[in-house]
Amino acid sequence: MGPGVLGKLLSDLPRIQDPNLMVGFDSSDDAAVYRINDDTAMIATVDFFPPIVDDPFQFGQVAATNALSDVWAMGGTPKIAMNLLTFPSCLPLEAVRGILAGGYDKVMEAGAVIVGGHSIEDKEPKYGLCVTGFARPEEILTNDGAQVGDILVITKPLGTGILSTAAKAGLLTQGEYDEMLSIMTTLNKKGQEAMLPVHPNACTDITGFGLLGHVQEMAKGCGHTIELWADAVPIVPKALELARDGIIPGGAYNNMGYLADDVTVDPGIPLERSDALYDPQTAGGLLISVPQARAEELLHRLHDLGVPGAAIGAVLPRGERLVRVRPGQ
Repeated sequence: MGPGVLGKLLSDLPRIQDPNLMVGFDSSDDAAVYRINDDTAMIATVDFFPPIVDDPFQFGQVAATNALSDVWAMGGTPKIAMNLLTFPSCLPLEAVRGILAGGYDKVMEAGAVIVGGHSIEDKEPKYGLCVTGFARPEEILTNDGAQVGDILVITKPLGTGILSTAAKAGLLTQGEYDEMLSIMTTLNKKGQEAMLPVHPNACTDITGFGLLGHVQEMAKGCGHTIELWADAVPIVPKALELARDGIIPGGAYNNMGYLADDVTVDPGIPLERSDALYDPQTAGGLLISVPQARAEELLHRLHDLGVPGAAIGAVLPRGERLVRVRPGQ
């Protein structure tokens, strides 16, 4: 579902009045947060979708990686996961077992446990997780806390939406497919471990709204303008090549339409690069807003943990548009 439609649906729901609800659906954050006591906040999130890869085990891995990410983006640690599964009666049970095994694999890697779930018969298989995590209340991160002068850091390259579209058409080599899968099955656990000690002001993870969609949410939430440096954004080279050939997922065009009034893109930026900034990601990286004085420390921490972090933009005083994309600094 596109961000515009989702926003309209949620706007009709009454706001929840509870003093312990720290983060609800009235913001555009990654998960809900509820204060249990002065020392503990509970983070709750859910995510599931139809297959984007053919292999059942790999699909389970990707879906679980994607669902777990929201807890890390909020500054927490995932502890409990529950399976959400739909599948047609004609689907072989071995395929269902493969999906569940892939999810189990990533939940175990995350240090959490699967404690059950729910399944129903449907025309199309879908899989994901309901994840519960915990954090200290003062360590909760949201996407609306960015401050003027902050530097934006990303922890994964873009391009998985373009690549998965190409994979369905048989346009990827095995090596290119493996690179895509590696990105989508890399947990954001290490990225979160690197960022917490430097006390970032805001964080989110990059998923279906594309990089620019999540940057727009961050800018709207904090009330400032975010400048993005297109040349600094890591993008998988094959994805750029495919975008140059016009292979763009439909979700990217939906994102473009929704963001048209809030984003300005320098006309000198190559079309394939600007298109990739709208590309909907699956299990994308973290987008971290950190004070400039601590940005280099964050990048060093990420690199020490093997995370390919990159500084891709800055938070500026409010300008004409929420997001401004230029080639470089």
